[in-house]
Formats: sequence, C-alpha cells, structure tokens
Amino acid sequence: MFEVVFFGTSASAPSIQRGLAAQAVLAGEHRFLVDCGEGTQRQILRSGIGFKRLNRILLTHAHLDHILGLGGLVSTFARWESLETLEIYGSRTTLERVHTLLFNVVLGFERLPVEIRLLELNPGPVFSSRDFSVTAFPVLHRNSGSLGYVFQEKTRRPFLAERAEALGVPPGPERGRLVSGQPVRLADGREISPDEVLGPAVPGVRLVMVGDIGRLEPIREHVQGADALVIEATFLEEDAAAAARFGHITARQAAQLALECGVRSLILTHVSRRYREAQIFDEARRVFPETVVARDLDHYVVRRGQPVVRLSREDSRARSLDGPETHEHASEVEDGEST
Repeated sequence: MFEVVFFGTSASAPSIQRGLAAQAVLAGEHRFLVDCGEGTQRQILRSGIGFKRLNRILLTHAHLDHILGLGGLVSTFARWESLETLEIYGSRTTLERVHTLLFNVVLGFERLPVEIRLLELNPGPVFSSRDFSVTAFPVLHRNSGSLGYVFQEKTRRPFLAERAEALGVPPGPERGRLVSGQPVRLADGREISPDEVLGPAVPGVRLVMVGDIGRLEPIREHVQGADALVIEATFLEEDAAAAARFGHITARQAAQLALECGVRSLILTHVSRRYREAQIFDEARRVFPETVVARDLDHYVVRRGQPVVRLSREDSRARSLDGPETHEHASEVEDGEST
C-alpha cells in the first residue's frame, strides 16, 4: 500500500484554492516529497503529516513552479527540524538549478546542521527497501531533463497459516524463516519447505508519478498496469494545439493513456486556472471513468487492484505518523509556465 498527499495541484501559478506542485508519497516508515513548489512547507503543516522522515525529495524537472519551495523548506529544516541529512534527487539539469537556488541565494556561506546531498539521477533504480523500490524513467517536457518515478511494492507470497497449523509449524521464528524463504526442521525431525506454507505470488502495488509531460508514447511501458497514475492535466482537448506547443497534455490524453495501459485509477493534477475543475473531470471521465482530480491536501490510499480511496481530513490526520506539530513556528505566465 502507498499513500499520496497533495500539497499543491495548480499549474504554473497558484490560485486561491490551489498551490504549486508538490506531493508526498508515504510508504510505511519511508516518506518522499515529489517536487516542491512555492509554499510547500506551509502545506505540509496544514496537512498534518509533519516534517519528520521527509528527508528524500524527488524532483521531476527544473521549472520554478516545481522547485522554488526548496529554499524555504531547507531553511526551516536547517533551523527547526532534527534531520541530519536531506537528500534531493533529480537530473543533472534540475540539480544545477537547485544548487544555484540553495547555495548561491538561500544559504550563502552558512554552515548548516543538516547535510544536503544533491544526488544526480539517470533512468534506473533510485531507492530500495525490503518492501518496495523506486525507479526513475525519462520524461519528455521541453528539453528540461525531466523524470518520472515508479513506486513498486515487491512481489510477495502470502503465508498460509492454516496450512502451517496442519503441518505442525509452531508460531514463532520458524514461521518467520519460512516467510523469508528458508526451510525449517521441526522438533520431530521433519523438514518443512517454504513452498508448503506459502501461497502463489501476489504482485505488489504499482504507483506511477509523472510531472509535466509533452509526449506520452515513451512512458507507456512504465505506466502499464499501474494501480494509480498521477499525471498532469494542464489543458483541455479544445486547446490541444496549445498543449503541444508548450510541452503539456490534455485531460483527455491522460485518460486515454490510462485506458490503453490498463491503469486502475487516474489522479489528475497540475490544473490550469483557465478551466473549471468540473470541465477537466468530465473530459477525462468520458474516456476513463476511474478518474479523480486532486485538490490541495487530498490524501489518497493506493491498494493493489482497487480504486484509490480519498481519506477525509480527519482520517488523514489520524493516520499521520507525527501527530500535531508542536514547534513555535507551526502555530501559526499562464499559457506557458514558470521557467
């Protein structure tokens, strides 16, 4: 299971209701911030999930509406939070701009209590844990060195407790070894193999995160079979020519991609102020019914083979691993885009 919390869902410039691009992906004890538009740190506080363990930032590309919030966020981490290391991932083009923003503008020659690592990515593995992995793939968007990200739970074989009971495998470390793929020998001398107590392999949850994009064909292999696809919907089909000119896609194109690639749920974001939310929603749902348009502070749960579920604000806060913030500071170009 993965969870996605949207901090900003607007395209290019903020609106009254929507901030600039940023989402958090929650995966058990791990947390990833995907993009960091202006105002992200305040949205993190408003969401209730807090800053703890939010120490990995994955950037899709270098345009300002996706990175400008890094200055304030890093400054806050350096002065208020207990993070020892902050890892910022992106393409070379993206990290060059981030380096200028952070070290030439925001931080200057300050000596920080937090180590900032700028980690250049090429398409391929980014992160791996016991339960899931993160992989980067190339995205075409105005020659910006863009990347998308696949969060993939690892395939697992469920433990068949009734079968283990029938074979006389006692609760405890023996069962743990079987789950990990090791045979065990029981007190009566019998050897039990993992195949005797594990069911068929079950694929894990697949979540695909895409920022701005101008061409969809190259990403199909990465989107195929996703349980949830998060992708932009900057334009409507009536403005498809403008979308192509500025390196974006339409809501209908995003929905068509989801339909053809066997996606379970489509979550649209990067919404332009020129359209009403209902227009985007209706255009996409006519092609792909399992579509939602994300709003700021929406919190979605992604499970294998099921439609995404949006949590209420109360449930979202209840699931927060941090609880309420207690720090003093917590009391308190439309046709194109930022360049």
